[in-house]
Amino acid sequence: MSHSEPTPTAVAKRFYEAIARSDAGDLFALLTDDFVGTVSDGMPQGVGGRHPGAQDMIVGVWGQIDALYDMDVDPAEYLVVDDDRIVVIGRYRGAARDGGTTVDAAFAHVITTRGGQMAALHQITDTARWRIPCR
Repeated sequence: MSHSEPTPTAVAKRFYEAIARSDAGDLFALLTDDFVGTVSDGMPQGVGGRHPGAQDMIVGVWGQIDALYDMDVDPAEYLVVDDDRIVVIGRYRGAARDGGTTVDAAFAHVITTRGGQMAALHQITDTARWRIPCR
């Protein structure tokens, strides 16, 4: 990492700010062209698994979850692994947009950065705490 590149912590904070605003434009700018997301199996709408590319992750995962839930993603602790990786510990909290279910689940995000962008995100969460809305 060059001294002029943002730290993994700065990149992760930009990510959580963009997620909080549901800002797809900022998310597309933040993810590398070869971004790979890995989402815990068992997530609602079948979004678990490997997601190559920004489009797949932003539209196919985060967009699907945003359509179902009014969710707060609350990072609590940033644990720097090395010059390119950080683990963020936090909680998902929110309600399904159908009003019938809620979520309160811990998460760990393993984020890999490159050139001031996110190159990978591996999400780990207790999927049993995600109650799937009736749709």
